[in-house]
Amino acid sequence: MLAALGVAGLHWLTNRYDRAVTKQELLDDTARQRRTDLSRPLNYLLIGSDHRPGANPEDQRSDSILIVHVPAGMRQAYLISIPRDLLVAIPAAPGYGGGQDKINAAYEHGGGGEAGARLLSATLTRLTGIRFDGAALVDFSGFKQVIDLLGGIRMCVDTEVRSVHTKTLFTPGCQQMDGARTLDYVRQRYDLPDGDYDRQRHQQQMLRAVLDKAGETHLRNDPVQLDRVLRAVGGALTVDTNGVPLEDLLFALRSLPADALQGVRVPSYPQTIDQVSYVVLDNGGGGLFDALRDTRLPEWAGANPRWVNRL
Repeated sequence: MLAALGVAGLHWLTNRYDRAVTKQELLDDTARQRRTDLSRPLNYLLIGSDHRPGANPEDQRSDSILIVHVPAGMRQAYLISIPRDLLVAIPAAPGYGGGQDKINAAYEHGGGGEAGARLLSATLTRLTGIRFDGAALVDFSGFKQVIDLLGGIRMCVDTEVRSVHTKTLFTPGCQQMDGARTLDYVRQRYDLPDGDYDRQRHQQQMLRAVLDKAGETHLRNDPVQLDRVLRAVGGALTVDTNGVPLEDLLFALRSLPADALQGVRVPSYPQTIDQVSYVVLDNGGGGLFDALRDTRLPEWAGANPRWVNRL
């Protein structure tokens, strides 16, 4: 009876969460992996932005682009950060003729929101050869509330840096941060030793810290707080589950431990072209995209520790 009640409770919560999440077709047809089998290795596109549909076109560039790779068995997950200044070929879209540009401009050229995500997904598939099992658009301003409802998260600052946005000084050491402070910190890239690569790593660490905190808090014993967190998460997300019921996806991912997350940096380096600062792939990405397509990412990560971030 207790097991039945637990299943019923989970069903109620996921249904309530499902209703809170906005659903759109975020993946272009060329970028969609048309399958619903969750037992295979999975690739998801995660786009983080401060601007939801309806924002000014000039403000529509995506702030974070990650490929989340989950090998079969769902005991590991890799967060692959795509450099925002990566020079790529962007396909044509309504109102845009296509051409070479920074990858985060694809979201803008597509018009932001649902259409921008589709053009970005098509750009990534053209670059990597990877088709996606789903996608999510994350509103960072809404994510701040999620962190606050969790009581803040523990972030470890490795290099002193002053925010170019708020002038806050972040000093080295592990510390508790609320949502506003966390998002301010993970947006910084100037005056850091590795620039945008450090920003990518800090954003990966934030996602790990959120999962850690969610696992530590006794949300299951506090249904009111759990409901608030779920609704806040739902309000910060727009998802494309590729035809998989959200309840099934959450149930499949429930056993994924937070300490199984690894961050991956795309093999690349900065380069100035015609007085514009870009990031270009190092030797075509150093075999990373081949390993993703061939489901050999754990082996690639083991052989290329230089490009793996400790989270």
